[in-house]
Order: sequence, then structure tokens, then C-alpha cells
Amino acid sequence: MSASGFWAMGGYAAYVWPAYAVTLLALGAVLVSAWRALKSAERELAAVEGARPARRTRGRTDNPAGDLA
Repeated sequence: MSASGFWAMGGYAAYVWPAYAVTLLALGAVLVSAWRALKSAERELAAVEGARPARRTRGRTDNPAGDLA
């Protein structure tokens, strides 16, 4: 098979190459969407972690008996 035969795709190049292009565009869109969702989730997590109170230490004095009531 020659190089020109490969690029012509046996006469179906008008169908094959646009299909490759659409696939690559779709994969690129998925990649960008996933990246944006990741960044959004990271910002939301940082906001939640910043808003919650600090963890208590084990040596707390408000309930020295350790019961759950």
C-alpha cells in the first residue's frame, strides 16, 4: 500500500477523516469538561475545608467521662 493510498483510505477518505476529526473534537471536549469539573470540585473542597471548625484534640475538657450523651 502506498502513502497516497493510505491517505485516500481506499476512496473513503471523505468519510473517514471527518469521522476522526469529530472523534478527536469529542475527546477534547470531554477532556476540557473533566478538567473544569476537577478544578470546580477542588475549589468547592477548599471552601468546605476552610469553613468547617478545627478538629478537637483528644485532651478535651467539656466531657471528661467520654460518654456519648
